[in-house]
Amino acid sequence: MSCGTPVDSNTVQRVKKPDWLKVKLPIGENYRHVRGLVDTHKLHTICESGNCPNMGECWGEGTATFMILGNTCTRSCGFCAVSTGRPDPVDWDEPQRVAEAIYLMKVKHAVITSVDRDELKDGGSIIWSNTIKAVRALNPETTLETLIPDFKGDKENIQRIIDVAPEVVSHNIETTETLTRKVRIQARYHRSMEVIRTLKQGGMRTKSGIMLGLGETKEDVIQTLQDLFDNGCDVVTIGQYLQPTPKHLPVVRFVHPDEFAEFKEIGYQIGLDHVESGPLVRSSYHSEKHLYSGRRP
Repeated sequence: MSCGTPVDSNTVQRVKKPDWLKVKLPIGENYRHVRGLVDTHKLHTICESGNCPNMGECWGEGTATFMILGNTCTRSCGFCAVSTGRPDPVDWDEPQRVAEAIYLMKVKHAVITSVDRDELKDGGSIIWSNTIKAVRALNPETTLETLIPDFKGDKENIQRIIDVAPEVVSHNIETTETLTRKVRIQARYHRSMEVIRTLKQGGMRTKSGIMLGLGETKEDVIQTLQDLFDNGCDVVTIGQYLQPTPKHLPVVRFVHPDEFAEFKEIGYQIGLDHVESGPLVRSSYHSEKHLYSGRRP
């Protein structure tokens, strides 16, 4: 099946995972150290909540992606393993706990993300701002990437992120325009593009991510890359969608590594500053490299 062939994912049977998607089991002293810090400080990580296939590698290297504002999301995207429901009240002590964990881990580059909190007037942006300030106060040498929600496109909430100026601000488009309604039920493709444009206009280094294997066409992927570039996106990550549970959208197909390599080249041809593309690539994977230009000469 070629990348140019659209498929109705509702009719697709589960397909066997190829060898190139096999990952190592989490082991080692660093892994246990990170595990202990996460548990002791009652922290949430997208590594766990998102069933990330790279958790063993990243935790084994002493790094983790922190998830703030709880571990229950108000949205029910068809691809995401994070729990959906009524979130707990905002924990105003959470920013300091995250900052202390980053200090104890001696993290040089930290990645922070969050669930969607659509029930909050500020969308969680005040906790976002407080967290970045707390991390900076305790870890002045640590660089930050923030993977933010769309805040329903509210520019006042987005401005709170711009005002505290993390080194990289990411907002994932996740999929192509044609699949957005199915994959990101409560999100809007053009609203996410507007978020990226607003961030870029505010002087941020911008980043987004796309999943493949949900039935997108090659032309759709290229158009998405072009749209991201046109809206001021600097960095794009492209990875394979993996079905978290049988209740989530099925994998339509496993995209071959050669196709990921092709999309990487296309991204650079379009003019993107840095493209990370491969089956196991996730938004925060090797994120320290995304601080700087990766454009081909």
